[in-house]
Amino acid sequence: MGNTAPYAVSFLLRFIYGVMQVLLKVAFNQGTSIYVLVFYRHVIATMFLLPVAFAIERKTAPQLSYKVSLKLFVHALYGMSASINISFVGLSYASATSASAVLNLLPVLTFFLALLLGAVSALMNMVQMESLKLKRFHGIVKVSGIVLCAAGVTVLALYQGPKLKSFIHHPVFHHASQVDTHPARSWILGILLQSFATAMFALWTVFQGPMLVEYPSMLLNAAVQVVFATVQSFLMALVMERDFSRWKLSLDVGLVAVIYCGVVVSAFSNYLQLWLIDKRGPVFVAVTAPLTFVITIILSLLIGEAVTLGSVMSGALMVGGLYNVLWGKRMEQALGKQQGRSAGNAARFDFEEQERGAPVPATQDLIKPLPGAR
Repeated sequence: MGNTAPYAVSFLLRFIYGVMQVLLKVAFNQGTSIYVLVFYRHVIATMFLLPVAFAIERKTAPQLSYKVSLKLFVHALYGMSASINISFVGLSYASATSASAVLNLLPVLTFFLALLLGAVSALMNMVQMESLKLKRFHGIVKVSGIVLCAAGVTVLALYQGPKLKSFIHHPVFHHASQVDTHPARSWILGILLQSFATAMFALWTVFQGPMLVEYPSMLLNAAVQVVFATVQSFLMALVMERDFSRWKLSLDVGLVAVIYCGVVVSAFSNYLQLWLIDKRGPVFVAVTAPLTFVITIILSLLIGEAVTLGSVMSGALMVGGLYNVLWGKRMEQALGKQQGRSAGNAARFDFEEQERGAPVPATQDLIKPLPGAR
């Protein structure tokens, strides 16, 4: 169970985000305010997550210092409130499948950010976050997976192809958007905003590794960031949405989206994300992003939204990249365990030889060359 749990959690996490993309797109098409929805989402997440975090970890969690609080505030600003608002604005200009496709930039951005920050951390005697060994087979496999993910995004941008119409002739939601209803400029703007938000989220993902080392309480870590994001998103909503009539919630899909995003996404999935980062690292979390795209395609077809052939082709490339990177990381971990066992056996053999008083075999460095030998 210990080996399969991260894979099951990552699939659940991506399914949650796939449902979110489709639900939010429908809510925005029906007129729900983006900024108000983000604020209410964080309010509900705070009400749900904060009591649970204090009840479970108040006795075991370390004291929250001013330095740690400031870091959590900054992480919440660019990783939750700002990036989510920008991402949702981009989603309103694009389709659910296109917006999910852009999230597949996350493995590429997170991989190189982890490499860069890991190298800097090594110089500062901190934790090495990710390695890249191109001379080893597992390193080549990991890079090939990243290349496949990038190729999938490129195919989506350059080739749309014919539409694959849904077998459901009567859409579940009357406001479900079709892929050909978005003007070209709006679609490009949506993709650019989604890309920028994805870059911000990739940076947040990478920094959660060192943050969990500095403050290892996962529940309180997530809860405090959500509280800060609530305050930040409230101020942003006040500035961007001055028509207070749009702050009212009705019994429609907008209310469902608020509750779903607040409880399931902001509270539950944030904890799952931190758990995955703690267990497998930030790149493992980021590289499962193609699953969100595939799930969004399936859900879009179920609600009657058309999907292009280019989207399906790019999704296939991204899923191939996903399994390549996971395969490479699994080989790297297996090799590390094997080398650790070999080093342990060698050390135990030397210790036993010394205990018996037997001479320890000389290494190559201790062998002195004979006179005249080359």
